[in-house]
Amino acid sequence: MPADTVSVTGWGRTAPSAARLVRPRTFEEAALAVRGCGARGGIARGLGRAYGDAAQNAGGEVFDMTGLDRIHAIDADGGTVLCDAGVSLHRLMEVLLPLGWFVPVTPGTRYVTVGGAIGADIHGKNHHVSGSFARHVLSFELLTADGQVRTVVPGTPLFEATAGGMGLTGVILTATVRLQPVRTSWMSVDTERASDLDGLMARLADTDHRYRYSVAWIDLLARGKATGRAVLTRGDHAPLEALPRSARREPLSFRTSRLPAAPSFVPEGLLSRTTVGLFNELWFRKAPRARTGELQRIPAFFHPLDGVPHWNRIYGRGGFVQYQFVVGHGREETLRRIVRRISERRCPSFLAVLKRFGDADPGWLSFPVPGWTLALDIPASLPGLGAFLDELDEEVADAGGRVYLAKDSRLRPELLAAMYPRLDDFRALRAELDPRGVFTSDLSRRLCL
Repeated sequence: MPADTVSVTGWGRTAPSAARLVRPRTFEEAALAVRGCGARGGIARGLGRAYGDAAQNAGGEVFDMTGLDRIHAIDADGGTVLCDAGVSLHRLMEVLLPLGWFVPVTPGTRYVTVGGAIGADIHGKNHHVSGSFARHVLSFELLTADGQVRTVVPGTPLFEATAGGMGLTGVILTATVRLQPVRTSWMSVDTERASDLDGLMARLADTDHRYRYSVAWIDLLARGKATGRAVLTRGDHAPLEALPRSARREPLSFRTSRLPAAPSFVPEGLLSRTTVGLFNELWFRKAPRARTGELQRIPAFFHPLDGVPHWNRIYGRGGFVQYQFVVGHGREETLRRIVRRISERRCPSFLAVLKRFGDADPGWLSFPVPGWTLALDIPASLPGLGAFLDELDEEVADAGGRVYLAKDSRLRPELLAAMYPRLDDFRALRAELDPRGVFTSDLSRRLCL
């Protein structure tokens, strides 16, 4: 198998570590790679879109699973697909949309593998309706530390430990996923401005049930009466009759566009409070006060940043921290207080989104719980950032909330048990299934998972 010692980072480009990158092309090669792990163990990696250190393994093995990328079977009548774990959501959209099917859940990028979607139990703009990705997985095949390939189904401890388990129970080889039926590849989108955080939260709470997809971009540099002002975007898959006549000839075509890639070198400090503040002001002002029924292509609605290759470079060599937390219903004051603190500290974040989560998902380490989730990006070089986020972690934990492990790169391990009540169950199953610690990562060592 091809293998090189390389420096590996997450999408945030912080804390790189060197590992031996192994590229299996068959299930047999994947099994050989697992059996051949050294003392530092190994971890599966997809397209590298986890923001932190979940798919890194300093001094050990990293299994690049993107070579296992076959779509084995599509049930175009029943709406299911059986595919390798290395297949990307982008590839699934290319193949499935012309057949009238869409992935059940997608995050803000379609360049995520199916294995990564299960391991991180990804969520999207439709969590309040559809839950997270693992809720739509009918079964998967898991290569465990003893070399066995197990068929894992919902409702079993191994399924619940693997969904959101960050690759620490084994290597996912294939998965069968239930799909979402659609009639077109267009979205019907409603957009409106909210002048402050309370107004935004009221609109989300009162009207989310009318939409399958809902998300708000929030200005975290606005202060005073404008604190938490936002642009609220909601929508659903457009019916055929909503399309103009010209688009009805190919209603299910999947078209993407790409802008020039971000340069490999970006000067430090480009994303300062001044530049981000200007961007946020322009973004808020250009949004319509209220607009309904706008037609947007799927990539524009779900994945606007995918059109800019390597957009993570704009933060400079120091990279950035993506911080996402959730607090439950009834804990709105905690959310308000954190938004005020971020605003008062003038954290230069231009990618900040607020969503509402629906029912919790079964994964023991799955992130979503019913409530409010805020995600924001912050340049890692911001002075005092670590101590500030530590304080926010404590507020979140005290409120019964949690941070998202797929985006984390700096959480203190002593807070983890308060955030994830099933942590001991996860550790116990992992110890039984993998007593030698074959599957390990920088994240698992940092958080004592």
